[in-house]
Amino acid sequence: MQLSDFHYDLPERLIAQRPSTRRGDSRLLYLPADGDPRDLHFSDLPSLLRRGDLVVFNDTRVMRARLLGAKETGGQVEVLIERLLAADSALAHVRASKSPKPGSRIRIADTWLSMEGREGELFRLRSQGTDFAALMAAYGHMPLPPYIQRTDTPQDAERYQTVYADRPGSVAAPTAGLHFEQGMLNRLDRLGVKTARVTLHVGAGTFQPVRVSELDAHQMHSEWLEVVEATVSAVQETHAAGGRVVAVGTTSVRSLETAAREGMLAPYRGETALFIRPGYRFRVVDMLLTNFHLPQSTLLMLVCAFAGYQSTMAAYRHAVQQQYRFFSYGDAMLLERGR
Repeated sequence: MQLSDFHYDLPERLIAQRPSTRRGDSRLLYLPADGDPRDLHFSDLPSLLRRGDLVVFNDTRVMRARLLGAKETGGQVEVLIERLLAADSALAHVRASKSPKPGSRIRIADTWLSMEGREGELFRLRSQGTDFAALMAAYGHMPLPPYIQRTDTPQDAERYQTVYADRPGSVAAPTAGLHFEQGMLNRLDRLGVKTARVTLHVGAGTFQPVRVSELDAHQMHSEWLEVVEATVSAVQETHAAGGRVVAVGTTSVRSLETAAREGMLAPYRGETALFIRPGYRFRVVDMLLTNFHLPQSTLLMLVCAFAGYQSTMAAYRHAVQQQYRFFSYGDAMLLERGR
């Protein structure tokens, strides 16, 4: 397939710039494996699940990864921490009028960061005196996606984070999980729906456009993940009992499917560059709860692979016509795996 196959027209007014008043106020577009899309609300989610299903969440926590500073020459610099290598070492995107050279320094408040080298598009930085966790806690901003055209606010510190976020490491939220409040988690528990967790630290590469027309030539970005034994056992028990595995977000899908690349789901800890697109054979996930994704993005390709290309693109056109809210702070979809 070609990159152009994944284009759809999206009016800019439908890109959500702020979260809804409450997490659970979102709309929900339900796409069954056979049938037309149904316009629902997120509060209807329990009616679409059943006792014995397993809902898998990504428990990564978004870091306050955006730091504003200056070069030694006085020029302004924006640093986006991509990954912590050690307490005082990190890989980062650096935006400045001119790229910093090895040996140069960046000042964040009273702390100096030395530029030690490059790894591809990323800069390897070392903090002199203050570790990166403390620096982000004191001076960091929430790294809102580029299509949210405003600066972050105190509200974003809470709303651009899932209520179950636990393990710091992401520079973008696993946004399907932003719709869940504790009340919804309690409703699912009373229904007899089980839950499990994976961890995938979302990198800034999730927002990078696909720059090739032939998908075979696309180099997928790499992200770190962990699927533990308890989650593997929960998935196996669910399937053995006839239940369904419901992934919350494309990150949960990539985590589970990466851990099953050898044919059987097994504990996994490490990197993934899994590129899921039409033609992929899913081994683990039966249903997917996700937000709406950018045109021509690898995330839209994953959804098309899961629910079927024609059905997914038709559902997106329906969502535009019905004026759903799109992207990170937007509405949600629940999709059954295509047959």
